[in-house]
Amino acid sequence: MVEMPETQPEVPGPVDTSVSRLERGDTPFTFGQRNLVDEEQVWNHNAWDNVEWGEEQITEAEEKLVKQREAPVKPFDKKLFMSDPAKYWNQFYRNNRENFFKDRKWLRVEFPSLYEATRHDAGKRVILEVGCGAGNTMFPVLEANENPDLMITGVDFSNQAVKLVKESKSFDPKHAHAAVWDLAEPSGALPEGIEEHSVDIVVMIFVFSALAPDQWEQAVRNLKKLLKPDGEILFRDYGRYDLTQLRFKGGRLLDDNFYIRGDGTRVYFFTEEELEQIFGKEFEVAKIAADRRLLVNRLRKLKMYRIWMQARFVNRLE
Repeated sequence: MVEMPETQPEVPGPVDTSVSRLERGDTPFTFGQRNLVDEEQVWNHNAWDNVEWGEEQITEAEEKLVKQREAPVKPFDKKLFMSDPAKYWNQFYRNNRENFFKDRKWLRVEFPSLYEATRHDAGKRVILEVGCGAGNTMFPVLEANENPDLMITGVDFSNQAVKLVKESKSFDPKHAHAAVWDLAEPSGALPEGIEEHSVDIVVMIFVFSALAPDQWEQAVRNLKKLLKPDGEILFRDYGRYDLTQLRFKGGRLLDDNFYIRGDGTRVYFFTEEELEQIFGKEFEVAKIAADRRLLVNRLRKLKMYRIWMQARFVNRLE
């Protein structure tokens, strides 16, 4: 794994699609090793890693976004969806409480510091999972924990999600805590039980995308207030032109690259440059990259392109 410099991070510019990702040196994370070298072999596996996009694919994706802009969410519905987002997340967790838990095994490879904190000799470590949902990160970390001084807190916008976590058989009050908290809390109030500059690691997996763009600045300020000097944010979320974005039909677009799903929850699709601008104001961008994957339906001969953004931000001293 090749990491970007820890001191003066390179500011990403336009991606040169005429050369491969490896030739560009765009390998700050480990995104899998099954690379498609021969196009004729595309149907041999269900998934391929590090897949490059050509100009033709980008043009096709932009054409789909143009059609979405022609039929945005109606003003009345937009006001309804934006006024009480917690309502829809609570409904989501009530409806899916038995269906969605998955152990994120890839975290051990992509974000090793998360599991280094569980070592028996790691010393006092505080982990905060923002947007904990049903505990998809919290519980695997607790299961692996050998550190007597580890504390992991899960916070979520949804009180139903927090309830699920607390009721789980895997919830260990000795090393775990859970609370309702809004990442973009306007007052700057921190989660229950968390003091200023006390957190070593913040984990945000498919969380930031649920915020409206006008909430980003406040959310970053809140994260700055949480983290210790040299504390880090481990980030993964949706990328621009992901299959999920391109599949949205008319009446789902709230704003540019910001949508309302069928269940009423919101989602934004990021670029590397946007994340650099959003987090770079307060944090050092230690790593940032796009995870581009090709999923294949070999029976129906369908190709499905997924794009996720992954990053590591560090709270350096001023």
